[in-house]
Amino acid sequence: MKKKSFMKALLAITAVLFLFGCAAKEPAGLPSFSAKQFDASMYQSKVDNFVIILDASSSMDEDFMGNPKFMIGKAIAERMNMTIPELGQTAGLRTFGHADSISKNETELFYGMERYNSAALAEKLGAISEAGGYSAFGSAMAAMGTDLESLPGKTAVIIISDGLDMGPDTAQAQAVKEQYGDAICFYPIQVANAEEGTAFLSEIASIGGCADLINADELMDAGAMAAFVEKILLEDAPPAPAPVVAAPMDSDGDGVLDPDDQCPGTPAGAKVNAVGCWILDHILFDFDKDEIKPGAFERLDAIAAILEKNPAMSAEIQGHTDNIGTKEYNMDLSQRRANAVAKYLEDKGIARDRLAATGFGFDKPVALNSTDYGRSLNRRVEINPY
Repeated sequence: MKKKSFMKALLAITAVLFLFGCAAKEPAGLPSFSAKQFDASMYQSKVDNFVIILDASSSMDEDFMGNPKFMIGKAIAERMNMTIPELGQTAGLRTFGHADSISKNETELFYGMERYNSAALAEKLGAISEAGGYSAFGSAMAAMGTDLESLPGKTAVIIISDGLDMGPDTAQAQAVKEQYGDAICFYPIQVANAEEGTAFLSEIASIGGCADLINADELMDAGAMAAFVEKILLEDAPPAPAPVVAAPMDSDGDGVLDPDDQCPGTPAGAKVNAVGCWILDHILFDFDKDEIKPGAFERLDAIAAILEKNPAMSAEIQGHTDNIGTKEYNMDLSQRRANAVAKYLEDKGIARDRLAATGFGFDKPVALNSTDYGRSLNRRVEINPY
């Protein structure tokens, strides 16, 4: 716990230095991440269920290359959740270890088993903010086996851990494999690279018989994570059968038929998700900046084109910040970010009276402000058409 306390103190000191105009840098964080969005029309889930088992034991509180291992492991779970498409799977999030403030149980089912919803899973991940306790991997595997007893079909078990302090006993993993046979696969992801952990998790992968051990470092960028998710969870959707009756209508022409369209009246030309709702990615900003990054220009140009095709539509532009700095400063910064996006769209020919720009400061985070990665997601502008 000493190292984690030191990291918290370092973060606090760095924030103070920024507030007083010093030239200190933010603590080294994880690489930025923009999740790949899978086209749900091209894929189907090749598993009926998946479970993420996250190691929240005390060994995960140790530092690895400037970050607590728990922060790295949790970031992997968050990035995976951002990447997996919602295709009707049943999902669960089980942890083991825990600081007493999180749970006094050796293992805890924080989410599921229920129909997968990425937002609900993200909320439960956010509640797991500290590591501590024993490495009760065996208890987690036994409980997970019970979680699956009433669920039919194939299951993928994704284990995120450093593999340390587990002991030589892999009996529970073996027992679960024998119970479910070819209907279950284990996919261990090692955080850090301790030899003891590599040996233990490689044995778990061998028992699962579906894939080799992979390291968290190999999954940090969006492309690698998408490839991993596609390999273990997705397969090409079969060709649609020829209709034998008149096909249902697609009244708004967005490619999603009316019975499945949860957002009827989608504006012409808009890119939509599997349930017919317009996909609008957040516009992210650098720390303490209100300049739009070049990487966002293409997305904003597409939004401007949609607004131009739909002259009756307006948009609410919401600016947000992380929690570094005073409330007053961040309220002004968030307004400047919203204004910058509104100005960009105005310069593209959208009338200013169709764009309502409002700053919310740090009052509406979408991720934890306790990590660099979480703060990077909170430094954003959201565009909500109406």
